[in-house]
Amino acid sequence: MTPRGSDGAGGGRADVVVLSSGHDVADARLHKITGALCRQGLRVDVCGLGDAGAGPAGTRVRTRARGGLASRAWRALTLPWRANASVMFTLDPDLVPMATLAARVRRRRLVVDVHEDYLRLLSDRSWARGAAGAVASGVVRLSNRLAAKADLTVVADGHIPPREARRRLVVENMPDLGLLPSPGTRDATPRAIYIGDLRASRGLFDMLDAVAAAPGWRLDLIGPVAATDVDALHERLQRDDLAGRVDLPGRLPPAEAWKRAEGAWAGLVFLRETPAFREAIPTKLYEYLATGLPFLTTRLPRQVEMVELTGAGVVVDDPADAAEVLRRWADDTAVLDDYRKRAIAWADSHLETSPYDTLATAVADLAR
Repeated sequence: MTPRGSDGAGGGRADVVVLSSGHDVADARLHKITGALCRQGLRVDVCGLGDAGAGPAGTRVRTRARGGLASRAWRALTLPWRANASVMFTLDPDLVPMATLAARVRRRRLVVDVHEDYLRLLSDRSWARGAAGAVASGVVRLSNRLAAKADLTVVADGHIPPREARRRLVVENMPDLGLLPSPGTRDATPRAIYIGDLRASRGLFDMLDAVAAAPGWRLDLIGPVAATDVDALHERLQRDDLAGRVDLPGRLPPAEAWKRAEGAWAGLVFLRETPAFREAIPTKLYEYLATGLPFLTTRLPRQVEMVELTGAGVVVDDPADAAEVLRRWADDTAVLDDYRKRAIAWADSHLETSPYDTLATAVADLAR
């Protein structure tokens, strides 16, 4: 375990411990949640994966190596019993069964964050087949039932289960404006950006193909690459049409990742239509709007709705369609300026308050 102390967390027992068996401590939602908890004056511990130095400021962070499925199962079984806080806050479904038991035995309060429809998400994971998939589905179903009985059940969207709970709070994945740069001037060279997990179903190769067919454009892809797509990505980047045009810095803490948005011309959201994504609205859309970035998005229902509501983006049907828009924007920046103005105007009128502060108030009530 790699620790990182923090004056903000203090010594001794914390008010809240945020537990994750699968999330890197650089995860954006984790940073947003803990930032709001700290603003409430709570002492916060974070237990997760990755580099402790990339964890949220003002907290006491402890991390472990990721390992395989067996390592993750062990973390799910043991982390809740090691938590030393008045409130346990879980981020992963496999933690919920043992966290529920630990909370009852140790008389702790339990908050369960359900930020994905995990049953649908399993359909997008290559490992979730056969026996492993059956076990994972069983854990998710059990976790959903137990989550409904927690002291507070947090869901990232209204359609995400459990639909009914003892106390249910919808906390959408809205931006934390403190982690984002203010809208600024564009770079001289056209550059598109994507921040988040990188895999084929999230449009990784579609983004590459679109930029390859838009001469003069560069592309920043910021985030971890799915292991199943690493070889194909490296092969794709070696082709002449993308040589030297794509930057892949890997996973970065949210504020550092979004600093890369300064000077960018456009944001990309090329999710494919899978059961997990059909009803979802990516946080990136809101973050692009908040940073004044026009965006291109695929034809999924709620993303199309955002284009219609904001007037700040364009729906594309395939990489060739996207490339055509990028070429047009490079040739006529006045059109890009219009999209930018609409993005800023919508963000100014819709992103003034943070749902994370509402969540933090509810958690503070449990901790005191």
